[in-house]
Order: sequence, then C-alpha cells, then structure tokens
Amino acid sequence: MAQVVIVGAGPTGATLALLLVKRGIEVKLIEASRNFRRVFRGEGLMPSGINALEQMGLLPILERIPHRALDAWEILINNRSLFRVDEPIEDGGCPTTLVSQPALLQALLEEASTYPNFEFVQSEPVQDLLWTNQRISGVKLGEERSISADLVIGADGRNSIVRLRANLPLEQQSQSFNILWFKLANSPLFDSENVFYSIVNGSHAFAVFQGSEGNLQLGWSLPEASALDWKQVDWPEMLASVSPPWLAEHFRQNAETIERPVLLTVVVGRCPRWYVPGLLLLGDSAHPMSPIRAQGINMALRDVIVAANYLVPLLRSKAGHAEIDAVLPQIQAEREPEIFRVQQLQSQEAAQAELLGKSRLLVSVVSKLAFLLRKPVRQSWLHRQIQLRHGVTQVKLIV
Repeated sequence: MAQVVIVGAGPTGATLALLLVKRGIEVKLIEASRNFRRVFRGEGLMPSGINALEQMGLLPILERIPHRALDAWEILINNRSLFRVDEPIEDGGCPTTLVSQPALLQALLEEASTYPNFEFVQSEPVQDLLWTNQRISGVKLGEERSISADLVIGADGRNSIVRLRANLPLEQQSQSFNILWFKLANSPLFDSENVFYSIVNGSHAFAVFQGSEGNLQLGWSLPEASALDWKQVDWPEMLASVSPPWLAEHFRQNAETIERPVLLTVVVGRCPRWYVPGLLLLGDSAHPMSPIRAQGINMALRDVIVAANYLVPLLRSKAGHAEIDAVLPQIQAEREPEIFRVQQLQSQEAAQAELLGKSRLLVSVVSKLAFLLRKPVRQSWLHRQIQLRHGVTQVKLIV
C-alpha cells in the first residue's frame, strides 16, 4: 500500500509528488494522458509562483527549461494605447515569467523518478475510488488494477473525476466564459520586447504574447451571446481587421501558420468542501480558476506548500487515518481565503472587459479620451495586480 496516491500529474500533482518523495514519503502519481502536450497549458508564473518554486528548491529546474520573462503589459483600445506597465512592476521585484509547462512537468517527474519511493503510472485513468468503512482507501484504475493508500489527493484539474466520484459538488461562479486559443508563428517584434497585449476593438477583445517556446499565443474572448460562427471565420483576416497595423501585417503575412483555434470553456468555481475521509482535493480540482493573470498554476503551487506543511509530519510518523483526516479541513481553511479573494479580483477584471465588450460607444469614448483616462485607469489596474502577483496570505514552507 502506498502512503499517498496523487491523481493528476499537472503542476499540483507533479510538484507535490516531488516534495513528498524528497521527504521520504511513498507516492504513486497517476496520470491519464499519454504526454503533457495539451493544446493549452497556463504558462505564467507570477512572483508568488516563482517564490513557491524557490521555497521548494525548484528554481534550478526552471532555469534549465524554456522560459522567458515578460517585458511589459499594454492595453490597446481601438488601436490606441490606453496605458502600458513595464515589468517588473515592483521596484527590485521579479517579472512575470512564462514557462513551458510540458517541460516543467517532465523535469519534475524525472527528478522524482530518481527516488525509490516514487512510482509514475501513466496512460491509466482513474475509473473509481475505493472505499473501506466509509473512508476512501485508494483508487481503481481498471478491471485488473487497484491501488490502496493512506491518502488520495485529487489533482486532476477542473474536470476532476476524483471530485465527481467523491460526490464533492462544485459551485460554479458567474464569470465562466469561453476562449478561442490560437498559436502562430512568432513576430521579431516580440523577440526584442515581449509585451502582453490586451486588445479591444469595437466589440472584439483578445490578448496576444510570445509564449515560452517562441511562438505567438492568442486568446480570443468569445461571449456566450455571440452570434459569431467561429468555425466559419476567416481568422487571419478577422484578427488583422481588429489589430494595430504592425500586428495586422504579421497576421496576414503568416496566415498559413495560424493553427485552427481550440475552444476552451472556462469553468470557474469552488468546492464548499475539499475533502472527505481519506481524500483531499487541491488546485483546479478544488477551485478551478479563470485564466486571467495565470492564477491556476500559481495558486496550485501555494496549495502544495500548505498541504505539505500539514501532511509531511503525519506521513513521516506513520500517523493513523484519523489524524490524517483531521488536518484535511485545516488545509482548506488556510487556503480558502486567498482563493476566494483572487477569484474576486479575477471577476473584477473580467467584468471590466465584459462592460467594454457590450458597448462599442464606451470603447469609442475610452479610446478618444485615452490621454485623460490613462493615469487613473493605470493606477486602478496596478492596485488590482498587487494581490494577483503576490498572493493574499503568507505561504511559507516549514517542512
């Protein structure tokens, strides 16, 4: 029997697995996918996420995989700059850094695999949970294989099968929305300065930046009430028509490199309860985040630190099941205030974008008065970024 079974080898599961095995705890990490090359994986490490990696001693991994710092954020309204903020935002701080998540996960697993108390089970999705005396006691992978454990951790993302099988409801938040995600050839302009552009033109809104592996990535906001049949759109021309001239030219010249967009249905919510006896949910399994300011990966890394602080002493001492179950609500209680506040801040950002998207007149007025609005809007934006960048509560690894 394993001490811990972790379901899902994303940032939450892979990082927690490495943290535990380095401290002598037996871990089996289960991943349903054959590889880590999903079309969309969040890349943005805020200072809070970088700090979490530093506390866990994982910055050397970051240094040897594809990554790149952002140089600035800029918001364009009808092809006019509303404001720009250079990175790092704080004096003496560290910039938001884009990291290749597939490379990060692979590096984490390679290091974990050097420990004899670690096993990685890949391409075997969890089918169900095992129960013994009203307590979860492991997972069922298929007809022929089950794995028992002292504790199961669900880290299998926003569509968590572990959450479903444990009958832990997800309360969906109102700001859920859809995004079309594109990848295309890089522009040399982003090589010299990697700016994260948020672009609003009329009723259209999208963001574009250079990803960690060198290509451009673009997220197009798709309102639920939109009559746009996105599958029939000439996307190179559509993107060019709502972009400043320098970017429009790039879209037209590199039209053949624009990959077919992928529809991402963004579900945002929180579980009122992250645990049942024998099981704990972490990361997007417990609280799926909006992609705004890449909070999913950053909150996940902070979840890992708090969970480790509570679990490592008990697992090292071979504590009984009752003692393990007793700390699960404490983990949720420590993490929940930050998750709640960050989702509030993300909702505020989304609400402003939605307001602009519903009124072409407002977009026109804002663009024409950009020179007057620049300073107050920039200060309001900066104020919201502080907690999104650094977190709301203090998170410190003590084990």
